[in-house]
Amino acid sequence: MTDVLRRGRASLAFGFFAQGVAFALLVTRIPAIQDRYGISDALLPVFLAAVPVLAGVGSVATEHLVKRVRPSRVLRWSQPLVLLALLGVGAGGQGRIAAVAVALGAFGLAVGALDASMNMLGVSLQRSYGRSIMLSFHAAYSLGGILGASLAWVGAHWGLALWVSYLPVVAVLLPGTLIGSRWYVDGRTAAAEDGAGGPAGGAVVFRLLLPLCLVMTFAYIGDSTVSNWSAKYLKDVLGSSEQLATVPYNVYMVTTLAGRTLGDFGVRRFGAAAVVRLGSLVAAGGFAVVALAPGAWVGMLGFTLLGLGLCVLVPQTFAAAGRLFPGASDAAIARLNIFNYVGFLIGSPLVGALGDTWSYRGAMLVPMVLVLVTLGYARSFAAQPDRYGGGHERPRTADVGRGSNGL
Repeated sequence: MTDVLRRGRASLAFGFFAQGVAFALLVTRIPAIQDRYGISDALLPVFLAAVPVLAGVGSVATEHLVKRVRPSRVLRWSQPLVLLALLGVGAGGQGRIAAVAVALGAFGLAVGALDASMNMLGVSLQRSYGRSIMLSFHAAYSLGGILGASLAWVGAHWGLALWVSYLPVVAVLLPGTLIGSRWYVDGRTAAAEDGAGGPAGGAVVFRLLLPLCLVMTFAYIGDSTVSNWSAKYLKDVLGSSEQLATVPYNVYMVTTLAGRTLGDFGVRRFGAAAVVRLGSLVAAGGFAVVALAPGAWVGMLGFTLLGLGLCVLVPQTFAAAGRLFPGASDAAIARLNIFNYVGFLIGSPLVGALGDTWSYRGAMLVPMVLVLVTLGYARSFAAQPDRYGGGHERPRTADVGRGSNGL
């Protein structure tokens, strides 16, 4: 059984990694996509908003789909669709807006199913392990994001066509994810293991899920603020060079990777609620430093703190939903995943509007306040069983469910 768990964990981590690469390759080449297809500045926001909206639709559809099909099968086929859609974005003919619209639409729908099913498997594997491992999966995603952004920089630096940049990546990741999917593990729900359902007899009670939805939204407002505005803020507000302005997001991604790599140890030792409280305080401190920074290097310190603080919130929110609704964790995660995209949709326009009408320094205080609100919901992360390790680890489950080979 231990080998089954280890293979399942390694294959799922590779799935997270592949998704990080694919998403970074898409979002970091938006200017090149706009130029290739002749998308106007007025139309670009519509295209960008359509992807998370359709991803939300994909997540909702996954909630209903996993009632009949195992999450491992949804993940097995949604990940190749994401990679092929990415290739489609780069392979369309010059100026063919309809072609890129279809490719981006397919990417959005598939990525919603992928994100939901991927986190469903992560939560069920964590339950089977009996200790916190969720942050390690998101660390793999961060590592993939760093690699994807680096590959995008290479493509932009050498003036490579989009399809030339995307094709080798898809050629490597597509067979890798298909092979790895053979070892995905669908763990049983806690209700099946322990003979107990979650709140309301295993149903998802939105009133109980709402605090986690808000935390997810606030975390992604903070994340989208960094990804969309860090370069502009450093250059236009703090007076950095154009080259230095590209550094904050890379620093943010590296510190996110570091925090997620070490975060599971903190959860096992101190509990999820304590880690979420600390992460919220560190992230709020990061936004305060950015807002008050007298120059570029102090601003860089603020973005470093943001990576260390925000990185723990999303993985632990998914894990908390699984603990809160042990009899319906898949449905809870699918619904919670929608607020990932809600935060992404709100964050960038919110900061931009406040920056234009007020000031960008002041705009940075808004996500700071929202992250601090997370402290009021930290108790939602302490639902039993809360702490793994440090004398609180429950015995590992003997039956980890069937691997996806048995589908």
